[in-house]
Amino acid sequence: MPDYRILHEAGYNVLTYDMRNLGHSGTGNGGIGSGGRFEARDVVGSLMYARGDEKLKDMTIGLFSRCQGSNATMFAMQMYPEHFEEVRCVVSPQPLSVGVTMRRTLERLGSGERIDELEEKVRLIVSFRFDEMSPVEAAKSVTVPTFLYQVHDDLMTRPSDVRAMYDNIPIAEKKLVWIHGTTARWDGYLHFQREPKEMLDWFERHMR
Repeated sequence: MPDYRILHEAGYNVLTYDMRNLGHSGTGNGGIGSGGRFEARDVVGSLMYARGDEKLKDMTIGLFSRCQGSNATMFAMQMYPEHFEEVRCVVSPQPLSVGVTMRRTLERLGSGERIDELEEKVRLIVSFRFDEMSPVEAAKSVTVPTFLYQVHDDLMTRPSDVRAMYDNIPIAEKKLVWIHGTTARWDGYLHFQREPKEMLDWFERHMR
């Protein structure tokens, strides 16, 4: 919530929603998550809502897509590129690939050799393999100025995962900022509250 207050006080109108199947959002996709693939439809839905609402339709649009929301935004750009033609920019804290996170978790539990077994169990539920839930390939479809930031030593992922997404974004107007001095993923979520200037400058530059 402090993130939205910062954006509001900077002069932005904020449209936000809970991720599908969580919080106050309704049930969808059989109650399962997909690392951003199914959730991409809700990103498009929010854009359609904003453009169709009489009070919102003439507003300039930028996206603040956090974590799985970042994944969902990249997948949405891959699957529904026509909806992003008038989106000015994206700020994306901490995207991650499901497979990398699952592997890191098993390694910390001393069960890294069981990653294939886990992947098969997940596939039977959601119908996707781990590589199909990674936004690394989808990042090639990003055509909007994009600012990524990530805790470099985050215990839940690896720097190479976010770096691969960044490298695959095929436009020059992109930025990657590493957060050092911590291994806690949550410090990445708090980064905007603690040091919002860079991100606010990004929005200001691209949403004039």
